[in-house]
Amino acid sequence: MQTASVPNFIRTIFYIIMFYYIFKFLAKLFLPLLVKKVVEKAGENMQKQQQYAQDNSWQKSAGNDEIIYNKANAKNPRETKKVGDYVDYEEID
Repeated sequence: MQTASVPNFIRTIFYIIMFYYIFKFLAKLFLPLLVKKVVEKAGENMQKQQQYAQDNSWQKSAGNDEIIYNKANAKNPRETKKVGDYVDYEEID
């Protein structure tokens, strides 16, 4: 069974500090590349979704020339949330 000693403690602290600086150095090298790939992939996905939406909107509007207005929402504004019941209190003398 080993017991804790000052040289082992110092060696452990040294390893922790080395690991921290090596990780920090590698993060500076590889993290920008990783972020760049993620951003490019997200941009491609958004472009595909936009293209898909545009294609569908052209197909829908090509065969239908009428415009439909939804007047129900324009006349009736949104109802506020009902939180509870109204209670009328009376003062008793």
